[in-house]
Amino acid sequence: MLTILAYSMVVVFMYLIMTKRLPALVALIVVPIGFGVIGGFGPQLGPMMLDGIRNLAPTGVMLMFAILYFGIMIDSGLFDPVVRLILKLVGGDPFKIVVGTAVLAMFISLDGDGATTYMITVAAMLPLYVRLGMSRLVLACVIMLAGGVFNILPWGGPTARAATALGVDVSDIFVPMILPMAVTSLWVVFVACVLGMKERKRLGIMTLPTQAEKAEQAAKAAQNVAVLQPAVAAAEMNGTTGHWSPSAAASAYDGNVHQLAGGRVESTVTPSAEPALATGGGGGHGGGDDNDVSNAAIKRPKLIWVNLVMTTLLMGFLIKGVLPLPVLFMIFFAVAIMINYPGLEEQKERIAHHAANVVPVVSLIFAAGIFVGILQGTKMVDAIALSVIAGVPDWMGPYLAVVTGLLSIPFTFFISNDAFYFGIVPVLAKAAEVYGITAAEIGRASVIGQPVHLLSPLVASTYLLVGMCKVEFGDHQRFTLIWSISAALVMLVAALVFGVVPLMGSAA
Repeated sequence: MLTILAYSMVVVFMYLIMTKRLPALVALIVVPIGFGVIGGFGPQLGPMMLDGIRNLAPTGVMLMFAILYFGIMIDSGLFDPVVRLILKLVGGDPFKIVVGTAVLAMFISLDGDGATTYMITVAAMLPLYVRLGMSRLVLACVIMLAGGVFNILPWGGPTARAATALGVDVSDIFVPMILPMAVTSLWVVFVACVLGMKERKRLGIMTLPTQAEKAEQAAKAAQNVAVLQPAVAAAEMNGTTGHWSPSAAASAYDGNVHQLAGGRVESTVTPSAEPALATGGGGGHGGGDDNDVSNAAIKRPKLIWVNLVMTTLLMGFLIKGVLPLPVLFMIFFAVAIMINYPGLEEQKERIAHHAANVVPVVSLIFAAGIFVGILQGTKMVDAIALSVIAGVPDWMGPYLAVVTGLLSIPFTFFISNDAFYFGIVPVLAKAAEVYGITAAEIGRASVIGQPVHLLSPLVASTYLLVGMCKVEFGDHQRFTLIWSISAALVMLVAALVFGVVPLMGSAA
């Protein structure tokens, strides 16, 4: 009964958010409470929910101050040189931008922290996607795929859990997986190429004008508008898909889109057609470089080296584990805002401006605490684990390494990493011993599902990603799921080809 209740709760939750019957915030609260009451746990739900919220509270605090810290860095102009460099390298080609997003995300993912990867990569790349009208679902998808591959680094979490649960050295699991990781990284780049080609086909290649060309175009546009026609709205963009819908008047007037041979479209981004970047300050360009992330009125170009040193120190302290993550971000945020915006009113304005990004993410984290608290407190998670083990037939015994790899795909999605690695993996490893499959081989197979795990509603950092990209959680899951599964399967095949995970053990 408890097993049916557990699976039903997960299925109903996924159905509600993926069909947009309920927002994720509401579904995370009402669905587990409803199933908890149905299961007869009503009187015990209060303490369970508090336990779940208490366990996720440090994550919520960390994300809140991390968003504030990186928000201050964006406002001050720290990432503007990065954006200008990327623009110089990729120009207005959506294909190059998507591939560049994948490479950048994989590089930053080397620190093993998903939240850091999301914040830095989105801060650098989102302005380009908004500027060119590209789909933000593509941005979120590519970043998550890169993070999923590198999540199996020893300092990323899952590999350490597997090694601890199985009593083996971390290097016995990770080092043999380097080659499969490399192959899967190439697959992520291939997926980025596919998605980038689709965006290029949809949008064409944009030619981003220089400052002199912008001034000339702006003067001409102003003259034409004044003489020939009334002002018209250039376009409206669907923030989730990135599709622009030009008005009829704007389409008739704007002559900056050219059909070339072979059906390719090339266009020039003019001041009248550019979407404003919804970033710092008032949202306008404020007389600054249009390629910048920040608003000129609040930029601190003289402090860029101070901010760079401060951010580098923060990253170093994160890797070394000098202090708990929430404490580090709280301290560095306080220092950053005092240095960059010493005035009291300036500080209030910056905090209020970024509150719109903080509240949705942190509220989702605490709502997820209710979901996790009830899932664990009612022992539903244990019921799911036992059903997995009981569902493996005896004839699959020699193939338990492959079975473990396949099971890691759905079950690191439906249950937490802790429940999977400490509850299911040791039992599978014990059964596999009979067939000559070592604990280390089972451990390697168990980390293969990590690209899919990051899509789970139980992963706090995912809410940060969708919040910063401003896409719906359900839309992100629908768009990314097939690519995440493909990445996990590529890793499994690569592990089998390289002999890291055995296809079959010896006879019992």
